[in-house]
Amino acid sequence: MTLALDLAQRGVASVLLDDADRIGEGSRAICFAKRTLEIFDRLGVADRMVAKGVVWQKGRVFLRDREIYAFDLLPEGGHKMPAFINLQQYYVEQFLVEAIAAQPLVDLRWRNKVVGIERGGDGATITIETPDGPYEITADWLVACDGARSPSRGLLGLDFAGEVFDDQFLIADVKMTGDLAGMGRNSFPPERWFWFEPPFHSGQSALLHRQPDDIWRIDLQLGRDADADIERRPEHVTPRIARMLGHDQFTLEWVSIYRFQCRRIERFVHDRVIFAGDAAHQVSPFGARGANSGIQDADNLGWKLAAVLAGTAPTTLIASYDSERSQAADENIGHSTRSTDFIAPRTAAERYFRTAALQLAAKADFAKRFINSGRLSTPTVYQSPLNTLDADGVPTAEVGAALPDAALVGTGGTTSWLLHRMGRGFTVLYFGQLDGVVPIADATLVELNLADFNAATKQLLYERYGAGIGTTLVVRPDQHVCAVFAKFDAVAVTDAIKRALGRVTAQNREPENGSA
Repeated sequence: MTLALDLAQRGVASVLLDDADRIGEGSRAICFAKRTLEIFDRLGVADRMVAKGVVWQKGRVFLRDREIYAFDLLPEGGHKMPAFINLQQYYVEQFLVEAIAAQPLVDLRWRNKVVGIERGGDGATITIETPDGPYEITADWLVACDGARSPSRGLLGLDFAGEVFDDQFLIADVKMTGDLAGMGRNSFPPERWFWFEPPFHSGQSALLHRQPDDIWRIDLQLGRDADADIERRPEHVTPRIARMLGHDQFTLEWVSIYRFQCRRIERFVHDRVIFAGDAAHQVSPFGARGANSGIQDADNLGWKLAAVLAGTAPTTLIASYDSERSQAADENIGHSTRSTDFIAPRTAAERYFRTAALQLAAKADFAKRFINSGRLSTPTVYQSPLNTLDADGVPTAEVGAALPDAALVGTGGTTSWLLHRMGRGFTVLYFGQLDGVVPIADATLVELNLADFNAATKQLLYERYGAGIGTTLVVRPDQHVCAVFAKFDAVAVTDAIKRALGRVTAQNREPENGSA
């Protein structure tokens, strides 16, 4: 749905097929990170999500009943979006469906099941089953966002390689009022609380998150040998949660059992069939890297498909989706695997290290960085051929990263947001004021005259972007920086945009076939 909305805002029509007849049930993904919210903000749905969600940025880690570590995911100001919100996935889906209903370029079709895919050099033919009978669609591109069990992946016979961990976890949503949340224990604020070896769940781990509507997400480690069919029964779940909360005045809303999985397909692009989200990669839930990375897949892919379809970029640009989002998948899988090894150690050596780290962290600050209860989702900094290197052939710190937001407070006290000034296509962000109009092909020129802002904003811009008079950033349509220059140079900026569109080879030449 995110990709369809993104494409529609770029003037590209799409057909969206779902084999269900409604949005999903159960809260499933609940933690949506700042970068994901910034993407949703560009699509016009973030304000509703933030208003409904539980905003949080702090987390606490406990060893048994003692806090040993606390963290703040957004200690600095100057961002429109919070570090995280907790919001049930069905609300996110609802807001996206409602946005799609108002978008004539998206044709959303429920109860349409893909049962066949034929790839071709210039498109794909999809066979679809419906209650009214089968039919076919021929598409320029097919993007498979059909989940971890991906029927599309199966139809193409693609492997989903990686690691499935033995430990099982109980995941439950319980409903209780805020007052009850504090009965028998310290009050649970809107924070991420994680326990190692808690007294209420001896020898295992536990996680607690607050959601809207007086719903609380609880994860409890069960171990390798737990019987999933038995453990998901209410008569087993309720006593476990009652011990955790210190009371039984709650109702079960949703229960599931899962194992950690860290897997991915080898390539995300197969001719005109592209894989995204859980269909392409899967990680364990600790760290909130699943849904967030899927949304960022769509963010990376949308502008590239639009450019190829418009003929402003060669079809080879799509290969950069594979390379960039493969980097992200590997990064997320690496973090997820390390988190899993710490939370559920499989060997005596891993358990010894964890025990030593937890005990030491309670006494020495330096040891706290060893504690891994899930490294929370952050956007990947792309090492990409679409980036323009500096004069020494080395990317600056900003190149490849998502452009951070900033609050722009004018001398008169009015406030705006930097990301809201970004164009739908490429943006050339210039700190200063150019003499006259300088047209840049395929881009919007945004001038930030530093004299227009108060002292705090000037300092923020300097600290966040190294902004001085003349500093120039080239920002891609997905708001990742692809070039930074100490001074404005129209030729260099134009070349950087060509490179980011895949129209410049390593030899600095236009490809012979420069359009789709």
